[in-house]
Amino acid sequence: MITGLSHVSIVVPDLAAALRKLEATYGLSAGAIKVNEEQGVRMTYVDLGNAKIELMEPSRPDSPVAKFLERNPKGGIHHFCLGVDDVAQTTQELGAAGVQVLGEGRVQLNVHGERIAFVHPRDFLGALVELEENNQDNSHG
Repeated sequence: MITGLSHVSIVVPDLAAALRKLEATYGLSAGAIKVNEEQGVRMTYVDLGNAKIELMEPSRPDSPVAKFLERNPKGGIHHFCLGVDDVAQTTQELGAAGVQVLGEGRVQLNVHGERIAFVHPRDFLGALVELEENNQDNSHG
């Protein structure tokens, strides 16, 4: 079912400033910035080889990420993402085990076209968890 850690997602109030800080302080660089219209975010990934850091800022004021920033003005860890072989099958199995999959179990697509779903924090030790379907080319650069 779960194949590994895909990424840790950090919400930032200013994506450009966050990228400058990661480059200057840690020597980390990110890939292209993309927009996920459905989720209302601008985002990019820092590829660490075995996992990624996803950086997100809101692209509209009504997005869940904007609401996260209202509660956490400096930003912070939003969720972590686990890779799975089949999102639909995994969410069905989790639902049968009593786990709440957000969005009525509706499978969404991320900016790379991969199928994703989210597990409610109360069902994973207080953490919001994204499930991301593994694909052949899992490079998000």
